[in-house]
Amino acid sequence: MSFFENTRKPVGLGGKIMVAMMNLGHSPVARWGLRFLELTLDAKVLDCGCGGGANIKRLLKKCPEGIVKGIDYSHVSVEKSKKVNEAAIAEGRCTVLQGSVADMIFAGDWFDAVTAFETVYFWPDLPQCFREVYRVLKPGGTLLICNESNGDTDKDKKWTEIIGGMTIYTDTALKAYLEQAGFCKIQSHKNKKGWLCVTAQKR
Repeated sequence: MSFFENTRKPVGLGGKIMVAMMNLGHSPVARWGLRFLELTLDAKVLDCGCGGGANIKRLLKKCPEGIVKGIDYSHVSVEKSKKVNEAAIAEGRCTVLQGSVADMIFAGDWFDAVTAFETVYFWPDLPQCFREVYRVLKPGGTLLICNESNGDTDKDKKWTEIIGGMTIYTDTALKAYLEQAGFCKIQSHKNKKGWLCVTAQKR
C-alpha cells in the first residue's frame, strides 16, 4: 500500500502520520465550508469520515451546548479523533465510532446536521451512503459536503490515479445523487482554488 492510500483508510504508522497531516492540511477548506452551515448552539451534528477529529472539535466550538458524533471506518482515525476531543467525550458531548456511512447504527431523524469533509471521494456506494445520511437527519436537517477537489481540473484526475478507490465528483453529479436520495434545496459553492461545498436539506 502506498503512503497516499492512507487518505482512504489510514492504517499503521503511515496512517497516523497521514491523519495528523490531514488535520493540518484540511483546515482552510474546512473553515471555508463551515461558513455555509448554520447551526444552533444546541445542535446535534454528525461528522462522517471524521478522520483525525479536527472538524469535530470545530463543530463542538460552533455548538457549545450541542452534541457532536463522529464516524470513520479507520481504527487509526477513530483513535486520533478520540484523543483530540477527549475533554468533550468526558463531558458526554462527543462520541466517536468506527463504522461505515453506508450502514450506521444511529437512530433515524436525530441529527440537525451531517457533515462530510474531504471524504465522499471514498464512499464505496454513494447512493446508499446518501440514503443513510438522509435517514439519520431530522426533517429540515442539512447535509454539508466539502471537497478540496471539484472534478473540473486535470489535477483532480492525477489524484484518482495515485489513490485507488477515489472518485472525484462534480457538483452536478453530487446533486443528482442527492436528489435520488430525497434531498432538496441543494446549493453549490465554489471558489477560485477549486474547492467545492454542497449543502442539501432533508424534506
